[in-house]
Amino acid sequence: MARLQTSISPASEAFNQNRQGMLDLLQEVHSIEARTRAASERSRERFEKRHQLLPRDRVALLLDPGRPFIELSKLAGFGLDTKNIEKSVAGAGVIAGIGFVSGIRCMISASDSGIAAGALQPMGLDKQLRVQEIALENKLPLIQLVESAGANLMAYRVEDFIHGGSLFRNLARFSAAGLPVITITHGSSTAGGAYQTGLSDYIIMVRGRTRAFLAGPPLLKAATGEVATEEELGGAEMHTGVSGLGDYLVEDDREAIGLARSILSNIDWNDAPEVARGFEPPAYAPEELLGVMPMDYRQPVDMREVIARVVDGSDFVEFGERYGGATVSGNARIAGWPIGIITNNGPIDPAGATKATHFIQACCQAGTPLLYLNNTTGFMVGKSYEESGIIKHGSKMIQAVTNATVPQFTLYCGASFGAGNYGMCGRGFDPRFCFSWPNAKTAVMGGEQAAGTMAVVQEARAARTGEAVDPQMMEAMKAQIVQTFDGQMSAFYTSARMLDDGVIDPRDTRELMIELMKITREEAARSPNEIQFAVARP
Repeated sequence: MARLQTSISPASEAFNQNRQGMLDLLQEVHSIEARTRAASERSRERFEKRHQLLPRDRVALLLDPGRPFIELSKLAGFGLDTKNIEKSVAGAGVIAGIGFVSGIRCMISASDSGIAAGALQPMGLDKQLRVQEIALENKLPLIQLVESAGANLMAYRVEDFIHGGSLFRNLARFSAAGLPVITITHGSSTAGGAYQTGLSDYIIMVRGRTRAFLAGPPLLKAATGEVATEEELGGAEMHTGVSGLGDYLVEDDREAIGLARSILSNIDWNDAPEVARGFEPPAYAPEELLGVMPMDYRQPVDMREVIARVVDGSDFVEFGERYGGATVSGNARIAGWPIGIITNNGPIDPAGATKATHFIQACCQAGTPLLYLNNTTGFMVGKSYEESGIIKHGSKMIQAVTNATVPQFTLYCGASFGAGNYGMCGRGFDPRFCFSWPNAKTAVMGGEQAAGTMAVVQEARAARTGEAVDPQMMEAMKAQIVQTFDGQMSAFYTSARMLDDGVIDPRDTRELMIELMKITREEAARSPNEIQFAVARP
């Protein structure tokens, strides 16, 4: 292997400016996350009076202590109402992530019922669908902690109702695929949400708290005139003793969680322990990742500096180093396991696209997973590049990314613009996991480029029609375009809209990759007992 040599000086002014900029962004991320936790925490007194645990306390009690937990999409739904962004609460009303329960790696999805009684928040549907997608693709058992007031009928949208059916379709797919679904219904599970309970393989209900029905008392009375209490319609005792919907009746949240852990421990899950491989840590401190990336994506950076602080021993065997040099690709190891890495020190030219295509195919041949570190303003443009076949070679790269047969991981570290986002396995290309650093920018192009493009178009139009160009109107148009583009490219904006799986601290990159690579290796080795249909209720 070839050890990368750093040219970064942690004592330099540029490094410290980058570091402070990244720390400021991380502080903003942490502030948003803290606001969500505080919003849920405000319900503690109410929960304690009901002898309930808050949702985050439920998740903490469910998880094995001391084992890693990858929380997903913590910024989902943040700032969608731009007029009240200071009051916006992130998380979309769902706490979700991958962690260990009774020694088994699972996907956990919990209603954050401390906020708006767990009612579905903006982006909540998208978050739940992504959680299910990850669990299905990586063959993970699903544990649901359900307590939700359901959809907000005052904010009803028919498209949410239609797409929401996918939640229940996926639960049926889990069961048929041999992936157990264990659900604790801590409180309300109403209307469509009742099927979130009903389509589970193991259902735990809490006496005096669980409520599961297709129509609650208000809707029942409006639809049929029948009057019934919530307990009569869908209480835990009725469902475990009369309807057969519930399998287990418990007295409180703690007992429910203990039982869920016990159920999972008694499933003969084929999760063979992995033999650890020896490795050296990076030669450079992960702490230095804070100062590598400039806050201005237009400033150059050598992405080998990132690689050197993520891979074992900072050893990196570069592939085609002298050809298409702005596209960096090569082989390394993380925690002893092989990884192919593709990243950018600038736009992608025909040679870079050709090299990346070759490298992707070689990694597929060897069964080596791929990590894309996005830092590009796109594919090169211009007469000479068109003559050199940039469309043709870029298309080959996109084809290779699309049809790769190994797990692909995407990390937005800097810019990810234009078709460069596609060639570098952006979210639309279905990477196994996709995360962002807080400084990341994603857009079809930079705001100034977009404004300049539209200015040229408007000037050409005026020339054709013989109209005069109003300089003041032109400048106003350009300013509006820059504001629109720049306002939508930040990691805060894109992560809020579920265009990644979360914003991470750069210092956590290596540890995150270790866990993600373990998840995909476990999936490849796992053979669940598939059945023709999902497990049906008695």
